[in-house]
Amino acid sequence: MFNIQFSIRHFILAFAFSFCTFIVSGQEIKAVKATDVEKIIAESKTPLIINFWASWCKPCIEEIPYFQEEVKKHSKDSLQLILVSLDFKEDFPDEILSVAKKRKFIVPLFWLDETNADYFCPKVDPQWSGGLPATLFINNKTGYRKFFEEKVSKEKLKEEIRATLQLH
Repeated sequence: MFNIQFSIRHFILAFAFSFCTFIVSGQEIKAVKATDVEKIIAESKTPLIINFWASWCKPCIEEIPYFQEEVKKHSKDSLQLILVSLDFKEDFPDEILSVAKKRKFIVPLFWLDETNADYFCPKVDPQWSGGLPATLFINNKTGYRKFFEEKVSKEKLKEEIRATLQLH
């Protein structure tokens, strides 16, 4: 847990000049570029789930609570979850933070400050068309990487967490 948090914090400090941070009621959201997300993926020292969502996406909102629940169960395995919002610029930060607060999102929040899906999608996964929800499971230590451009069921999430952590 410390490694990804340290990496994210270090990353944020190193690139503070390139994005804004908003804090409302204890929850914060950072505006990032696709290259920033690419760097988080590449430099993650712990198993990581990156969920791409939007405040207007019903399947996105439905899956995040059980993502948080399952990741919490694996805190001893240093599994981390971050949420990257693809909301529209006019929804940053107020609408995103409103949904996060109402839905009790407690994991790191980012807002992707990009509008060209042809540019940012391949930086996450070459097959990503831009559809939501989308989730990337990665473990750089083992080379595990799997991407889903769909709502991930509770059962599939548990299976992917086991694979990401290489649990049997």
